[in-house]
Amino acid sequence: MSTPVTELSDALAAAIAGAGPAVVGVGRSGSGVIVAKDRVVTNAHNVRDKLEVHFADGTTSEASPAGVDIDGDLAVVNVPTGDNAVLALEAAGAPGKPALGEIVVGLSRPRGRTLRAGVGFVTGLGISFQGPRGRIVTGAVEHSATLARGSSGGPLIDASGRLIGFNTHREGDGLYLALPATADLLARVDALGRGEVPRRPRLGVALAPPRAARHLRQAVGLPPRDGLLVQAVEDDGPASRAGIRRGDLIVSVDGRAAKTLEDLAGSLEAAGKSGAAQVALVRGTEELTVRVEWPDDDPGAPAAA
Repeated sequence: MSTPVTELSDALAAAIAGAGPAVVGVGRSGSGVIVAKDRVVTNAHNVRDKLEVHFADGTTSEASPAGVDIDGDLAVVNVPTGDNAVLALEAAGAPGKPALGEIVVGLSRPRGRTLRAGVGFVTGLGISFQGPRGRIVTGAVEHSATLARGSSGGPLIDASGRLIGFNTHREGDGLYLALPATADLLARVDALGRGEVPRRPRLGVALAPPRAARHLRQAVGLPPRDGLLVQAVEDDGPASRAGIRRGDLIVSVDGRAAKTLEDLAGSLEAAGKSGAAQVALVRGTEELTVRVEWPDDDPGAPAAA
């Protein structure tokens, strides 16, 4: 006799069986998914100098990166996929999808071995995390699907087997984060497939968390103020050229408050389109504004912001 539980179980088993053949192992420490013939999507942190992709049919092929977005932790890899299945990458439906509480399945093929699957629920939306070089990545989906070590880069699917995201890493509390399959992510995948790596504006500074900034200002007798405290400035970086110093408190970018690292990341993304931004600072008790510019030949570099 069929019950809601057995019907759900059958549906999930069918979704896993349908999507599983497109899941691959990437190198020795990650997973990925075939999204088109000869094209695999994975996390940037899985891409190494010598890269191999392990397929469901037991074969292994050498691969080459088409485009690697280190700050966004996303990569597209060129590799002969043969007759292995493809899991089509389509933008998630209505805004807000996947929904909080929705059942999801995380798939992986750690070290190119047996397909692994974990079932869970969406536990958070719009989550931010630090990418491989410390830059804040926003908009991630948090979920409770249990995944084995080596699952990063593998697909997150819904109960119907549709690809809705790419798992990135496990948070400290044990929950996994995934990059959601939005229209923006599809555009990034297409661009990376053409070898176009996004240029993201950066300041070239190391920043203290907001709470630490408040405590440090209080410790030296300065009045409390929301903002991000500059702990170090990269030599000849955008901030250094603009005159930003260690100990400055960044309070806004182009009039948008910078109370959190997420605020700053969003403001920099918006400002980078124009090539310059007005950054408001507090230096001791003095308030000032500096103009930060990003020349066209600025290649970007590892930095907190």
